[in-house]
Amino acid sequence: MIISLFLKTLIPISTLTPIRSTFIRTMSSNVLFQLKLHPLTGNSEWVVIQEDQSDDVQQPLLATTSYLDMLNDSVRNRAYRQAIEKTVTKPSHVLDIGAGTGLLSMMAARAMGSEGRVTACESYLPMVKLMKKVMRVNGMGGRIKVINKRSDELQVGVDIPSRADVLVSEILDSELLGEGLIPTLQHAHDNLLSENPLTVPYRATTYGQLVESSFLRQLHDLHNNEASVPDDIRLTPPGHEGVLSVKRQQYAMHCDPIRKEIKLLSEPFKIFEFDFWKRPESYGETELCVKATNDGRVHSVVSWWVLQLDREGTIYYSTAPRWISSPTTTSSIGWCDHWKQCVWFVPGNGISISKGEEICLHATHTDTTISYNFDTRVSTSEVSHHGMTAENFQLVLSPERAAIYGDKAWRHSMLKAVESVLQGRVRPLCLVADDSVFLPLLVAHLSEASHVISLLPGLKEKGLQYLQGVAHDNHLSLNRIEVIGKRAKQVTLDDTDQKKVDLLIAEPFYFGNDGMLPWQNLRFWKDRSSLDSILSEDALVIPSKGILKACAISLPDLWKSRCCLSKIEGFDHSVVNGTLGACGNLPDSEEGPCLPFFVWQCGEYNVLSETFDVMEFDFSKQIHQCEGKSQVNFTKSGVCHGFVLWIDWVMDLQNSVVISTGPDKRYWKQGVKLLATPRTVGPKISKNAKACCSAVLEAIFNPSYGDLKIVHEFL
Repeated sequence: MIISLFLKTLIPISTLTPIRSTFIRTMSSNVLFQLKLHPLTGNSEWVVIQEDQSDDVQQPLLATTSYLDMLNDSVRNRAYRQAIEKTVTKPSHVLDIGAGTGLLSMMAARAMGSEGRVTACESYLPMVKLMKKVMRVNGMGGRIKVINKRSDELQVGVDIPSRADVLVSEILDSELLGEGLIPTLQHAHDNLLSENPLTVPYRATTYGQLVESSFLRQLHDLHNNEASVPDDIRLTPPGHEGVLSVKRQQYAMHCDPIRKEIKLLSEPFKIFEFDFWKRPESYGETELCVKATNDGRVHSVVSWWVLQLDREGTIYYSTAPRWISSPTTTSSIGWCDHWKQCVWFVPGNGISISKGEEICLHATHTDTTISYNFDTRVSTSEVSHHGMTAENFQLVLSPERAAIYGDKAWRHSMLKAVESVLQGRVRPLCLVADDSVFLPLLVAHLSEASHVISLLPGLKEKGLQYLQGVAHDNHLSLNRIEVIGKRAKQVTLDDTDQKKVDLLIAEPFYFGNDGMLPWQNLRFWKDRSSLDSILSEDALVIPSKGILKACAISLPDLWKSRCCLSKIEGFDHSVVNGTLGACGNLPDSEEGPCLPFFVWQCGEYNVLSETFDVMEFDFSKQIHQCEGKSQVNFTKSGVCHGFVLWIDWVMDLQNSVVISTGPDKRYWKQGVKLLATPRTVGPKISKNAKACCSAVLEAIFNPSYGDLKIVHEFL
């Protein structure tokens, strides 16, 4: 069967059983192949989704997308409705690209009355099926033509009878361009739209601001962060600062929670302007002279965009942080997760600047990205001591992983744990089970007689090249560390020269799985079980156990973004709630999913209980089903929207070294289980007779799929 790549990018906000999904579809538009990755094994399989297939199969996938959050954005919905009603004033042919649930298409059809034509183009088959449901419920099924194709596959005379007079679209991400806005508009103007079409939106403008922030610097400047660590390991040796780094790109992030940690160094400045009503260019650049308003170091460029939805310039939507105030900024926009600000990291320790001084910023955009340059690039092509260039063994990690590797407390904990398990071991064989590049260097450094085997199941050859590249600079010979690049279940005694493993260790960290739920890092437990036959009788396993912890929490902003839909600007969307994983007003048999979030970025939140243990995972034993049950007492009065769950990793046998990944740790995501209905809670001494003073939380871990079933009862 001939297949073609499914081009529409789907960015999950979280992951359930299908951790990561890639799509290809047949030349027939009613069949989609979805690649699912198993969280505990790393194995993948293709699953077929067909037009007439039950929606139950797709529910986990759609529950982890940003569709629900976007549909709950009432400011966005109202702005689009107002602009469409202002723009579509007579019978026209309206083309909706990236139609989603068909909301904009229905707005356009309603604005035109009984005449005119609306074509809704949506490439993602599960969403097409959902859109048709929504249109049937709203009596729009016969008024809107739904086409399950990419817009660049549409042909006038085949799919649509004529070029469209009006384009409505919402194919924007936090950076603006990442969902393919420019190539989509180019193809539409060349092939699908009439001359001088009307468009909603009309224009988008990007803005930026220079800031100083030690927190933002820590998310990328591993070389300087390492200066104060206690272990003598250098992941970025002097002269090779770029060998382990974050990708040079903009990163979506809620910046309001760190406002008190940000020093503003300039006024906001305009960067690029993109007109939807005319064909955009694939490449653009601009030179900006930005005057400093404070003394400081420029660590980052914080950017956002402002959408002008109508031609006259009366309807706007902005993703600016709350500290920005301007006539075009909609002050009533609340917290939402589908569009954030973006952060561009200035290399190294930033650029020193004095108040009143001007700094030259060079900005460029491609089809899908916007980037900046201050002419202070850190070179990544230095020649190493053994003749390799850094480009040959450069590793690119997420900002949070780079920050963890440079965190003094984390490094101290790892040092203490590894020193403890190496005591009394003579010529130990150590197996690093995950994708850690720090632990192989640390073990080899602390035990000169040790031999280290690293699996690097995700990094593979790239990880091997990196370790070889930095070994000399860490005074280690290349034969001390061996990389086999296999998954745990594939490793045999042949890989260890028939010697059994004395120390099995992990952080745990698996490359590419940064967005997972915390307990899906229990892949280490699965790996440990697969490796059981090659472990010596007295082998030590680190971490020795994981503790599932939880607390009750108030999350009004997150709740609002995930709650059940009813009518959106007059159109009933209640049929999508189950498929999109909404919470609130669900049938008794349905539960909302547990999703991974950086809790500190979830808008307003307040912890309402003490932290409590739910269950333990003992890694000295084979992986098995676990159950845990705990009662929690509320310590504060408030509205409980759910529970936050995470894993604390116990890194030694004495339980003295514990690495927590809880909500106060900003480099890790936590699992958030929202309630079907928020509950008023308070301590026993609360004067509110209707407030619950305690709750019972029960969890069951399924080792087959890495799922965690969570049940709660308020007392």
